[in-house]
Amino acid sequence: MASILVLSHIRKLITLTMINENRYRSIAKAISYRVTGTCFTFLVAYALTGRFMIALSIGGIEAVSKVFIYYWHERLWDKIKYGKKTAGPEYEI
Repeated sequence: MASILVLSHIRKLITLTMINENRYRSIAKAISYRVTGTCFTFLVAYALTGRFMIALSIGGIEAVSKVFIYYWHERLWDKIKYGKKTAGPEYEI
C-alpha cells in the first residue's frame, strides 16, 4: 500500500515537472542536443569532404543557428496545450 502511494506521488511530481519546464531547462536541453548534433554534422561533413576546416565551418554554422531555432521551437511548444495534462493539487485529502 505504501509503495502505491509513493509511486503515485512520484508520478505527480514528474507530471508537474514536465508541465512547468522553465527557460533555463530549455536552454540546457538546446545546448546538449546541439553539441550532439554538431558532432554528428562535423563527422558527416568531414567524411564527405575530407577537409577539416570545411567540416568545422559547417559544424559551427549549424551549431549556432540551430541553438536559437531549437530554443524558440521549445518555448513555442511549451505554450501549446496539445498533449499536456493539467496538474491537479499536490495532494488531496
